[in-house]
Amino acid sequence: PRVCVGIYFSDFSKQFSGFSSPIAAESFNYKKFFEMVGLKKKSPEDVKKVFHILDKDRSGFIEEEELKFVLKGFTPDGRDLSDKETKALLAAGDKDGDGKIGAD
Repeated sequence: PRVCVGIYFSDFSKQFSGFSSPIAAESFNYKKFFEMVGLKKKSPEDVKKVFHILDKDRSGFIEEEELKFVLKGFTPDGRDLSDKETKALLAAGDKDGDGKIGAD
């Protein structure tokens, strides 16, 4: 099985089945998402690995457009976030208010 940041990908996909395509828009809860991902419990190296997976354009930041597709980074059948959900997730992760999320 593939491993994604120290977690077996198949197990990770099961955890994220609640964020799959058939789920209604506006149902994404970033707090629950952060809890499920468990990034606070990960080592700094693992957090950076996840960051680089999500930083599709390799800019060193995760921008709003990349966040829209964040669930697909964790499960192949993940749905796109709505604009409202994307903005809420960005606001939660944007520590300096510059409209993007840095690796730190």
